Amino acid sequence: MSSRGGRILWAIALLAIAGAAVSSVSLYHHYDTSPSSFCDFGANFNCDIVNRSIYSVVFGIPVALIGIFGYGVLLVLATLYRAKTEVSRMLLVASLAGLGFALYLTYVEAFVLAVWGILCLSSLALIAAITVLSSVLVAQRMHKI
Repeated sequence: MSSRGGRILWAIALLAIAGAAVSSVSLYHHYDTSPSSFCDFGANFNCDIVNRSIYSVVFGIPVALIGIFGYGVLLVLATLYRAKTEVSRMLLVASLAGLGFALYLTYVEAFVLAVWGILCLSSLALIAAITVLSSVLVAQRMHKI
């Protein structure tokens, strides 16, 4: 992997750590039973409403926990498996799956709940950045072939 590719992998790793942190805070607030003002910015921006809605759980698993797991996979790929030839494609596939899930949740926020969660939007921005960087890695790898 070129030095540019190595820097991109480290950037992905750092973004994945940030995503896991955001998801961890979200998971904490998901299980917190008392209302919080942590990210309550009025009627349209309220993490508690989003994070405790019926859409915050998939098959009994909190969405935030799925996020922690997903960001963990991206972190492992970008660090422990970084030397593998196929890691750029694996990162792209995994990040596209995460981005698709995040876009679905953003749709729910916008058109079903009509409330935005700052943590959710932060996670969306992080997974979008990881997807862009993964795309750059794949393009760089294809250009070398």
